Amino acid sequence: MSHSDVGPSNKKTLRTSFLPTVLPSSVTSDMSPLQNKLLTYRRCNEQQKMLNQLLIDRALKVYHLSMEEKYHRDPVPPIPELPSTMNSEQKQRRANYLFMKKRVQSNPVVPIQQQWLMSMLTLVPQSLMEGKDRQLLAENLLGEIIKDYEMSIRRCVVRNVLIKPDVKGLEDEEEAPLPSLPLGLDFSRPWHNSFIQAKNRIFSNLHILHPTMTTLLDFGYAAFSTFLIVDFSSFRLKGPIDCESLKTDVSLSCSKAEEKILNTWYQRVVSLFTQKKSLNGVKLDQVDSFYNCVGTLMSNQVKELLRRTVEAFVKLFDPEDRNCLPLFKMALTLDEKKMEFYPSFQDLEEAILFIVNRIGQTLQNIQTVRSWLMGGTAALDTELPNHVIVWATSTLKKSIRDNLEGPKEYFENYVERYGWLVDGTAQARVERFEAEEHSFDEYTAFIDEFFTLKKEILSLPEVAHFPMICLNCEDLKQGLASNANTFAKMLMDRIVANHREEIEKICREFEAIKERALKVPETTEEMVETIAYIKKIKTKGIQDLLLRIKECSRQMNYFLDVFLFAPEDIALNATALLWPKKINPIFDEHDHLMEQSKRKGEQELIHKCEKLMVELDKLTRSVTEFEEYSELDCMQQYVADLRALQKRIQEADETVVLINKEETLLEWKLSDFPLLKNLKVEIEPYQKLFHLILKWQRAEKRWMDGTFLELNGESMEAEVDEFFREIHKASRLFQQKQKKIQQEWKKTSQHRSVEEKTEEETKANPTLTMCSSVLEQIKDFKENIPTVTIFCNPGMRTRHWQQMSNIVGYDLTPDSGTTLRKILKQNLAPYLEEFEAISVGASKEFSLEKAMHTMMETWDSISFNTSVYHETGTHILSAVDDIQSVLDDQITKTQTMRGSPFIKPFDKEIKEWENHLIQIQEIIDEWLKVQAQWLYLEPIFSSEDIMRQMPEEGRLFQTVDRYWRDIMKYCAKDPRVLVATSLIGLLEKLQNCNELLDKIMKGLNAYLEKKRLFFPRYPSFSCLMMKCWRSCRRLRILSEFSLT
Repeated sequence: MSHSDVGPSNKKTLRTSFLPTVLPSSVTSDMSPLQNKLLTYRRCNEQQKMLNQLLIDRALKVYHLSMEEKYHRDPVPPIPELPSTMNSEQKQRRANYLFMKKRVQSNPVVPIQQQWLMSMLTLVPQSLMEGKDRQLLAENLLGEIIKDYEMSIRRCVVRNVLIKPDVKGLEDEEEAPLPSLPLGLDFSRPWHNSFIQAKNRIFSNLHILHPTMTTLLDFGYAAFSTFLIVDFSSFRLKGPIDCESLKTDVSLSCSKAEEKILNTWYQRVVSLFTQKKSLNGVKLDQVDSFYNCVGTLMSNQVKELLRRTVEAFVKLFDPEDRNCLPLFKMALTLDEKKMEFYPSFQDLEEAILFIVNRIGQTLQNIQTVRSWLMGGTAALDTELPNHVIVWATSTLKKSIRDNLEGPKEYFENYVERYGWLVDGTAQARVERFEAEEHSFDEYTAFIDEFFTLKKEILSLPEVAHFPMICLNCEDLKQGLASNANTFAKMLMDRIVANHREEIEKICREFEAIKERALKVPETTEEMVETIAYIKKIKTKGIQDLLLRIKECSRQMNYFLDVFLFAPEDIALNATALLWPKKINPIFDEHDHLMEQSKRKGEQELIHKCEKLMVELDKLTRSVTEFEEYSELDCMQQYVADLRALQKRIQEADETVVLINKEETLLEWKLSDFPLLKNLKVEIEPYQKLFHLILKWQRAEKRWMDGTFLELNGESMEAEVDEFFREIHKASRLFQQKQKKIQQEWKKTSQHRSVEEKTEEETKANPTLTMCSSVLEQIKDFKENIPTVTIFCNPGMRTRHWQQMSNIVGYDLTPDSGTTLRKILKQNLAPYLEEFEAISVGASKEFSLEKAMHTMMETWDSISFNTSVYHETGTHILSAVDDIQSVLDDQITKTQTMRGSPFIKPFDKEIKEWENHLIQIQEIIDEWLKVQAQWLYLEPIFSSEDIMRQMPEEGRLFQTVDRYWRDIMKYCAKDPRVLVATSLIGLLEKLQNCNELLDKIMKGLNAYLEKKRLFFPRYPSFSCLMMKCWRSCRRLRILSEFSLT
């Protein structure tokens, strides 16, 4: 039989071979504790000997079996020779240790004694052992203890049998070293004296065994064993209770209980200790500790009472027995558009936890017996233990949470189904619905939806019952139903308002039809429009109104079931329904009224035509009178008469339009008035002529008597020629008209007498005579234009007037009172040739002066173009070619003007301007020269190495650089050419800079020539050095940029 087959039976034998060390109760009851301990010790020694013998027997049996198997086993092949790296000594020792450790741990161990387990269980409070899962938990804990015990035994066996070698790979094998001395029992008694002293001290100070203490305990047991601070047995029987009532009842019960305890138990305790025998056997120095023991006992009794009361209250909320649960009143309310519980869950929880706190606050001011006897204020420590409060609070919170799930679910059902009535969704939906266009039927369907919802809400149960909650839903039902009714009323008010507005509109339209039909028309146009309007109303308008009244009647039938109309609304609806019957008599009366108006309008139209013909005859005679107008001095009056006549013609024209309009309305043939057209044609030439002559007279007056120096010969001559042409054209028109009249006269001359013919031939046309007179006036005035041209020259200056005055011998200089009429009266015709020469000279001088000022003004808009040179921050000039081109052009023009004989009056000014231009040209030339050399040298002398090798040239360049930067800073501030070149000493500075730059270039060339001698193979060494300097400068700038 193999070793594996024997293992289980041996293990079973070891576990069943040793029974717990428990003696019979009949034996142990008569022995002292010391004797019990000695018997237990002897029993353990016997078990240990038996265990050692069993282990030896088992080991011998296994050894014999192993040797027998080895004898019958085939010979083992020789162990191959392995490299030292694969089978080192350390590996062999580690493998052997692990193998032996595994074999030792696999051996069975002595089981834990049953007595030890029972002793452990007796240390656990009974309250922790009660409950559904407590027994299972205790079994699991005992299993863990047994498992830890067996593991410790195996570790101990390993430590006693094996020694862990100090080799690599066994660091994680945590095995403590064996003790230096063997472990066993110590039978010495060095503690005996201290034990006896402690025992005597306990006997002398342990007041709990005093008879008075026994009596105190009896008092507590009699008073508190069946008593609770609050009687919770009738809570459920009282029915639903609100939180405040519960708090009040509990507070009252606690107060009553406290009063009862103080009047019964406490009084008995005080009476007990007022007796002399209560302190029998208590030494004087032990009185304080004795009373402390009394206080502790009393405190424990009160605390126990409070704890049992709290536990009794918590037990009401046992989830396995809901028959004892107190029943609380709660309500679902609707407040400020919010559905909620009243009281809230938090208030309910606070009320329930208040009971625990209130119980804990009871009996907190009980005086100690000593303070009562001595008149002190010390009180008993009766505060409820914190762990009890924590346990009660957590248990109650969990039970409350579980019992509120049902009400919460019920509430969420309300919220899910009807929450949209209070959370703004219904309000937004109604507002959106009202903002859109909807029919009456769509409105009624929406209203019925709210009414149906209201009925559904009101049909829900008033009270919902739950194990711990009696939930009253009436307030929420009424609020939700009220909200649904409010939204329905909002929509109802909207369609009622629409209905009322439609009824009022129908009545207004019928009233408007009545008013329009019975109104007497004041004009023919109004009569025709009224007839057409009523005709349209009869064919279409009435039919539309009847359909609208029918629709309003249908809506009214709906409103009668769900809405209460006001009396005025009922009267309005009745009026609208009766209008179709009242409108026909109104139409009959309208037809009679229109017939009368038509006859009256025809008579008025005939009268207007007759009156217009009379007016046209008068206008014709007035136009004929214009042929007799010939006085030029009365031209203002002629124009006024002409305007009055034109106004009358315009009024007659408007009358014709009105007559034709009425004829069209009455469907008559339109009247034609050819006489009016002839009048317009006849009056037009007189209108043009009279206005032209009046305009000429005013212009002549302005020229002759107006301000003399404001006259302009050229514009005056153009206007005079225009007057002459227009009047001549008008004169020819009247001549043609005269010829036409004469031709007609010849045709009818055979019917005239000789006297009439002679009178017609000799009679002249006044209008033509007037035209001839005006033309003569224009010709005469035209002769004065040369005088105006000479004297009113814009180039005339004081010196020219002085020359003219010297010719005539007196002062001719014009002033504010000088007029052309006064000049002509001086009879200056003999001197005009001399005056003309002076005026021509003045014109040429004026043109030269004007050209000079134009050149000066040109420079106001010309500026230097500057740009920043690389990263130096200094500006340089760019695109100067245009400025130089303007300079060259103006210098040439200035020199040409200086050669003119008419430049003498302002020769000084033109010389100064020429010098200024030449100076600007020199400055720009020097400026560009400095800039070119500065741009060449700046990269070179920006190198510190060059400055060290050429200190003199570097110092000179720094001077030039400072001057250059100052000049360019001034130029960039205001780049206009005239301003930038006006800097004091600018030309001298630039010339000085050029001189310094020449010196610097000489020194630089000498330096480069010297360097070139050291590099004869590079003939273009200077160019190569320039490229190197510029590249170095570029690299330095880039490095600075990357650093920033």
